[in-house]
Amino acid sequence: MKDIISALEIDHLREHDGYEELLEGIKQSFEKHTLQNGTRLFTTDASGLYDLFLENLPEEARQHYNCHACRHFVNRFGGLVVIDRDTGTQTPIMWDFDVPDFFYNAVSALWKTVKKAKVNGTFVTSEKMLGCPKTGCWEHMSAAMPSYAVYSSPLHTAWQMRAEDAEEHKMLCMALTKYTKDSVREALNILRSGVLYRGDELLGRVEWLYNLYERINQPGVNKRNLLWFASAHAPAGFCHISSGMVGTLLDDIQDGLPLEDVKRRFAEKMNPTQYRRPQAKPAAGNVVQAEKIVERLGIKNSLLRRFARLDEIQTIWKPTPKTEDKSASGVFAGIETKQSKANRSNTSSRIPAVTMTWEKFSRTVLPTAKKIEFSTEDSENLYSAIVTTQDESAPPIIQWDMPDNRCPFNWYVYAGMSTPTQWNLTPHTWVEVTAVTLQPNMWVKNQYKASEAVFFILAGCKDIGYQTCGSALFPEVLKSELHEIRSTIEAYSRNSVLGGYDEASACGIRLQKDNSSLSRWNAKFKVTTETGQTIYRLDRWD
Repeated sequence: MKDIISALEIDHLREHDGYEELLEGIKQSFEKHTLQNGTRLFTTDASGLYDLFLENLPEEARQHYNCHACRHFVNRFGGLVVIDRDTGTQTPIMWDFDVPDFFYNAVSALWKTVKKAKVNGTFVTSEKMLGCPKTGCWEHMSAAMPSYAVYSSPLHTAWQMRAEDAEEHKMLCMALTKYTKDSVREALNILRSGVLYRGDELLGRVEWLYNLYERINQPGVNKRNLLWFASAHAPAGFCHISSGMVGTLLDDIQDGLPLEDVKRRFAEKMNPTQYRRPQAKPAAGNVVQAEKIVERLGIKNSLLRRFARLDEIQTIWKPTPKTEDKSASGVFAGIETKQSKANRSNTSSRIPAVTMTWEKFSRTVLPTAKKIEFSTEDSENLYSAIVTTQDESAPPIIQWDMPDNRCPFNWYVYAGMSTPTQWNLTPHTWVEVTAVTLQPNMWVKNQYKASEAVFFILAGCKDIGYQTCGSALFPEVLKSELHEIRSTIEAYSRNSVLGGYDEASACGIRLQKDNSSLSRWNAKFKVTTETGQTIYRLDRWD
């Protein structure tokens, strides 16, 4: 028959065996390993942990600690680990502290068991507190989840998110089995060379994949854990290798196709009217599902878009404000000086156009440019408009728009011919550049790897045919949780009209970082500095 002792006697034992230090140590250990925002936790196959804990206590004390609340905590959360991104080494997050002597053997047994257990998934929870801190007068093992790690979504449960993480991991492992490191290296070299049309849109994904190959092939690393870490931290869509454009490129490479065939097939698939664009009308069921998702996310107003204004975009250059010429109305106004004659003789018509890259232009010309003008000659298909949300308080739906770092801007271009006249400009003339800005996804630091481009905003530039162009909500710029209803959203976008046309002042030409033969640059600018004017022709990004 087991000895029966009073609650007062148990309190006396716990006061002297370091139980309070044990509880505090667990909390501190958990906080230490989840301190950095974005840290992902992983589950392991470690089981029977609380029985192991009791077995390693002095026999006479085991019954005193046979607690249902603590048993639940240790068995459910005691096997959690964090993974080192470089080595794949796993660290138990609950048992990493200076343990009181009385509990040393028990905690050491838990540490060793969890340390060698196999990682089998990600840990996702909506609970703010792990375990039950207190029942009545009794305190128990527990740990508070950091706010960033508490999962909250109106679309999916924590269990569904764990299942999605497992599927992402499975797809990544399958792709690594299917494609060789040499194939990925060749794809990376081809993309970096700039010969593939719109290849820069995939460059980030292939760089990520190749760097992963590099890490898992290092001696002494835990390859299995590194793959779990990679899939859990990968940007949305990066693990979908075999089913996306990265997979088709790797397939062509592994099939031994000549480079010209690879380029042609890639260009066909990356056609803006086809790539990531639904090719059929949305099904009735998808429309119903879209209504539910929009309501749950509260993004009805987020779908309302308008043209952006110059005063609300981030710019990297603006014209130098004109200063008043005090001599213009004086007694000797109109008399030509040596300086004015020199400036008049140093006109751009006397100097041939200087051809250079955007990278060099931005580095050497922009800093001293007081005025820039763009030639509408030979400028078809360069025109673009920056758009944004009508309701600034509406939740983010654009990939690079974050609740704590708002950037609700995106853009649109026409796939076919787009002339100066269609954009309210006169052909074969010079138009003043009112600002230079990078593409909106480049305004903020984020994990979304989109294309890179520069916009030259033009005075008076507006899309005359905007009423039939839709609202520019393309699947490739939307957040991943809207992927399943992308066909319905694009159909909605096609039937919508952008607002704010009268105030639109962020339209101009867009030059994309794509050095393939299909990229259309050849943009001509007249730049005024303190020493005169020079014409530049930009032929590529770098």
